[in-house]
Amino acid sequence: MKKGDFIWGFGLLIWILILVLPASREVFISATESYPYIGGFIKFAVLATMGDLIGIRIIRGNYIMPKGVIYRVFVWGVIGLMVTLVFTIYMGGVAAAQAVGRLPFNGSNIAQALFGSAIMNLTFGPMMMAFHRFTDMYIDTKYEKPGVKITLGDLIDKIDWHSLVEFSWVKTCTLFWIPAHTIVFLLPGQYRVLVSAFLSIALGLLLAMAKKGKKT
Repeated sequence: MKKGDFIWGFGLLIWILILVLPASREVFISATESYPYIGGFIKFAVLATMGDLIGIRIIRGNYIMPKGVIYRVFVWGVIGLMVTLVFTIYMGGVAAAQAVGRLPFNGSNIAQALFGSAIMNLTFGPMMMAFHRFTDMYIDTKYEKPGVKITLGDLIDKIDWHSLVEFSWVKTCTLFWIPAHTIVFLLPGQYRVLVSAFLSIALGLLLAMAKKGKKT
């Protein structure tokens, strides 16, 4: 066990206690409902970044702060803003489509959650993953080649499209995120973005363990 393991474990414990203790849970819910975008930014900036660092710990055996970590935290926060908005759009859109007969099983919470998750992860999901991959590549390249101008064309030429499409889009979106977000959409609205951020930690751990398994 590393010292960092206790630090990150303590951090996760704090989040869990916030949700378990009635007084802190009420404050959390009230703040989330009053400032949804700020809440979404903070949840993803903190939790998803923790997932990245834990992934590094699994692969390399130590906690290593990646270069440009502040920028990466900001990118995760922006993704949190996106998620906060699109959760409402997709769930509301599915409900409207069911109400006018464009989608079946009107009134079924399970059907609404499944349709909302599937449509979101087959449309918004791939674009969000591409955005994250490009921003990560931009940050990496900035630190690898300081002072060199980086164009969008450079990133397009450099990106591993096979990995992005075959793994991230086809496998991760369909096999992980559609089932996961179906469960998320069955939760009360005030918890959805937070649980989605926790799921990003779980996905990061799975990816890290898969990478480590390939190296051994």
